Amino acid sequence: QVQLVESGGGSVQVGGSLRLSCTASGLTFDDYDMAWFRQAPGKERELVSSITNYGYKYYSDFTRGRFTISKDNTKTTVWLQMDSLKTEDTAVYYCAAKRWKTWDYRGQGTKVTVSS
Repeated sequence: QVQLVESGGGSVQVGGSLRLSCTASGLTFDDYDMAWFRQAPGKERELVSSITNYGYKYYSDFTRGRFTISKDNTKTTVWLQMDSLKTEDTAVYYCAAKRWKTWDYRGQGTKVTVSS
């Protein structure tokens, strides 16, 4: 059974930082692309950042220069370092895994609240 467990969310002030973690189990981590999505209240889920199984990184425009995705295959963990947080970054952040074309697995999410 595949499990993705996120942690690291919380409440911070504008300009602060958080580091989200997602630990995967039940899959061959090396074979999967990993990603972070987020969903703000009243808005659709959106892709934040992804990293392919061989390490290619993608960032949505709104994250450029502020967020960094990384992973450690030996720990089956992917992280999202978020700096210079803005109020509009407030959302539930989800970790997801993809083997081929679709994001087949998703975690329960971790809530991030950024206040001014």
